[in-house]
Amino acid sequence: MKGSIRENTELMAEFMGIVYNKDEDRYYNNGHKIQSTLLNFYRSWDWLMPVVEKIKEVNGDYPKELNNVSLFSKKIEVCKAVVEFINEYNKNK
Repeated sequence: MKGSIRENTELMAEFMGIVYNKDEDRYYNNGHKIQSTLLNFYRSWDWLMPVVEKIKEVNGDYPKELNNVSLFSKKIEVCKAVVEFINEYNKNK
């Protein structure tokens, strides 16, 4: 996987429309304050699965990058596939 966990977390956050307000040291999603000061894509399925769903939404279906992951995959495997898709998606925007 290219990039560090921090870089990839920022990539996923940007894809999801999450922005960081430096003055408040807070993250916002669509103008709403995120309760956590950490972005937990790598630690929580609750954070990661909305990214997968948005990928399906923007792609029209699950892309090839996610074909090799399943309900039994580890979060890190899904994160790798998500980051791979987002990098390709951003290249083609």
